[in-house]
Amino acid sequence: MIKGIYSATSGMLAEATRTDTIANNLANVNTPGYKKDIVVTKDFASTLIERINDGKDTPVIGSMGVGVIVDEIKPVTGQGAIYQSGNPLDVAIEGKGYFVVQTPNGTRYTRNGNFTQNSRGELVTQDGYQVLGNNNNPIRLKGSNVTITNQGNVVANNVTVNKLQYVQFVNEKQLDKEGSSLYFAPPGAPMEQATGRLRQTYLEMSNVNVVTEMVNLISNYRAYEVNAKTIQAHDQLLQRAVNDVGKV
Repeated sequence: MIKGIYSATSGMLAEATRTDTIANNLANVNTPGYKKDIVVTKDFASTLIERINDGKDTPVIGSMGVGVIVDEIKPVTGQGAIYQSGNPLDVAIEGKGYFVVQTPNGTRYTRNGNFTQNSRGELVTQDGYQVLGNNNNPIRLKGSNVTITNQGNVVANNVTVNKLQYVQFVNEKQLDKEGSSLYFAPPGAPMEQATGRLRQTYLEMSNVNVVTEMVNLISNYRAYEVNAKTIQAHDQLLQRAVNDVGKV
């Protein structure tokens, strides 16, 4: 019975983490370039079950799980809807690819192309991080008439000033989220020239489906509730074992 309480408790903890993750997805449904997260769980441990008192050839019944644990929280990198914003500094990636930006913590990657211009005339993110071009140099916009081609060439007042650097990773599962739609790639992560196409005056919205997330939220609540009732049932059995059976 004690084992049953531990198993149900681990289930409640896993469902609580999953609920927090879904709530974060819903909070970022309107965040450009946001990729929804999913919680991956695994069996904490399994115990082999055998029949006893059946002689030498004891038949194996199977295995019984004794709990669940959160293995990882990973983003789903599917394409979000493309929305026309009309802002000439907004850029969406249609297909694979990540913009390269410079942050105080080093180089980071993002799908959020909601860019703007700082006081030095540099192309930056909404958080003020420099958007990098060729040779990891900041992109300085000379003039107000800016055109960004499908291949990433940045043209200001009919003069090509730089080219947007955007890359794709051989294994996107290596990327870790850092918040603010930024991703961190471990040193040595293999990357290559992105195959996606850039679209100026467009933004890629999040790939969160509100209806799906709400359905998942209800399912998680039900699973949490079942685990809670399981603990209550085990608690009542223990109480009877102590108060009633112990008196016999």
